[in-house]
Amino acid sequence: MKVIFKKDVKGQGKKNEIKEVADGYAKNFLINKGYAVPANTSNLKKLNIEEETKKLEEKLLIGEMNNLKKEIEKLNIIFQVKAGKEDKMFGQISIKQIKKELEQKGYNIDKTKFLLDHPIMSLGTHYIEIELHKQVIAKLKVTVRK
Repeated sequence: MKVIFKKDVKGQGKKNEIKEVADGYAKNFLINKGYAVPANTSNLKKLNIEEETKKLEEKLLIGEMNNLKKEIEKLNIIFQVKAGKEDKMFGQISIKQIKKELEQKGYNIDKTKFLLDHPIMSLGTHYIEIELHKQVIAKLKVTVRK
């Protein structure tokens, strides 16, 4: 019997996957417990509609993230820091500080989206990558001055 999985079932199938399983297993366990539905024409149509809707939502989200990327790439966040001899910085600029500055400008971005291995520890211009979406990465300009 062919079924469409509604939930992930370990060792059997993932959500929205169509798979052939034993009749008894399908009727007595998968369908009975709500893990799957029979793969008939109406359920297949519902699955196709759900997938199309998901694709459209994904396209809209990518479009929004591209607009946000353009806005972020126009920004230049400036930090004034104390520096000693040979322009050596006292302290460092962390993701937390950069996030705070972005929030003051009206952008609320989760700190896990910042792709920065280590804090900024030198004067000058730095570009920090922000993963807004799997397919959209913005480069934020951060300037550190004396």
